[in-house]
Amino acid sequence: MGRQLARSRQNFDCRAARVSAVADYPHPLNPGRSANMRANRRKDTKPELALRRALHAQGYRYRKDYRLELAGARVRPDIAFTARRVAVFVDGCFWHCCPEHGSQPANNTWYWEPKLARNVERDRAADAALDAAGWSVVRVWEHESLEAAVAAVVTVLAETGLPRPKAGPPKAGPGKGGPPGADPPRAERPGAERQIVEAEPVN
Repeated sequence: MGRQLARSRQNFDCRAARVSAVADYPHPLNPGRSANMRANRRKDTKPELALRRALHAQGYRYRKDYRLELAGARVRPDIAFTARRVAVFVDGCFWHCCPEHGSQPANNTWYWEPKLARNVERDRAADAALDAAGWSVVRVWEHESLEAAVAAVVTVLAETGLPRPKAGPPKAGPGKGGPPGADPPRAERPGAERQIVEAEPVN
């Protein structure tokens, strides 16, 4: 009987915690704002995809959204060069409090201020954990030009001392040395960089 009572109290506490969490979640200003927030993606954002494609076109191979189990932290770089031990993050201006374009919402500040502050704290904790594990960290803002982002990443990759890879050959196809209608090689098909498995020590 005592065990059943304890279990009932535990279940009640869990339900109360869930209700409290729902009650503490802010109500959206309007349906449009709610739809915009739901459309935000944790990975594969447009700036991230553009950077990955540009690096892939230069011959670099990497892992995307790669989970690293480090001492005291679990980190998921947007792009990870495991042979070179370089972690790249493409940070959204709103979510990571960009000093140029970051803004604090005027509504539901009780919710957003601590949430955004925690995001920044997690970023710094991830940087520290990666540094302690011997990784170099590159963070680029989503507002930066693609050229600047690529240059920042390539500069750090060059500092690792491994040779720079050669860009891949041109796609085969009509007028490009391949039979009419031929498909390009698998690694050069659109979106192929999303399934890249890094080869040591090419990158």
